Amino acid sequence: MTKKITIHDSGYKHLFSNKVIFRQLIETFVTEEWVKELDFDTCQKIDKSFISEHYKETESDIIYQIPFRGKESYLIILIEFQSTVHRFMALRVLNYLTNFYMDYLKSNKKVKKLPPIFPIVLYSGDKTWTAPVNLSELIENNELLGKYGLNFEYFKIAINGYPKETLLKIKNIVSTLFLAEGHYDIHLLEQELVDLFQRESDKQAISLFLNWFKQLAVHDRIDERDYSTLHQIYANTQEVNMLVTSIREERKRLYESGIAKGQTQGITQGRLEEKRNMAKMLLHEGMDISFITKVTQLSEEEILKLKITH
Repeated sequence: MTKKITIHDSGYKHLFSNKVIFRQLIETFVTEEWVKELDFDTCQKIDKSFISEHYKETESDIIYQIPFRGKESYLIILIEFQSTVHRFMALRVLNYLTNFYMDYLKSNKKVKKLPPIFPIVLYSGDKTWTAPVNLSELIENNELLGKYGLNFEYFKIAINGYPKETLLKIKNIVSTLFLAEGHYDIHLLEQELVDLFQRESDKQAISLFLNWFKQLAVHDRIDERDYSTLHQIYANTQEVNMLVTSIREERKRLYESGIAKGQTQGITQGRLEEKRNMAKMLLHEGMDISFITKVTQLSEEEILKLKITH
């Protein structure tokens, strides 16, 4: 089934500001040899107040500075969170990097070389990511310029590109987040959340994700006003089981109230689109086709078509 929850770019920024979650993203999903040389224990999120002139902060990016183990140098990782496909993403990311460097030079006038920056685009949308990852593909006849042509590339992490089986084998916070985004199945995820809590040693990081998931599973989004509610810490498995139960009960209450509301608004009397939307919601909840037929008065054939495309 297509996922139901929608994670806003700014919300991802909040999640990956947690160092444990950030580290899991890089170590699990960035397939580069130098990742093994990064010292995550001393990594720091960069305060972008010193690069405000050229580099305009967006709602959907985050920057970390990570030392290399045993070396004086460090790497900067820039993550751009994207929920829609943007064809000229390579140009946008390159612009971020050059603006960052301009402000970096202004604040570090005596440096002889710039720090390396590794750009990541983390895509959480439903559609297939079709935008070129290399800028050269967006420039007509770029190859004619030889070594003078532009050849910049970002690292793409498209959540919907990872199979469910792969994510289930990884079993960390980020893979479970990707599982919720790319292969949303509330019944499967309920057990995964409990198992994840038992495995994860950093209870602050896992609690952040659990609270995040509760907000999304019930309300489909998190308002910035609710971010403070994400920091409740869960101490034991019993508390996590209570969380899962509360999610299940709240979702049941919401969809039952939705049925009642739909009936009072005449869902059984005409508007085909309303009937289909109700059927999709019930399919998402795992309801039997016979039950959905009774509620929406759609034919079983119509509901089966919705199930295939949902």
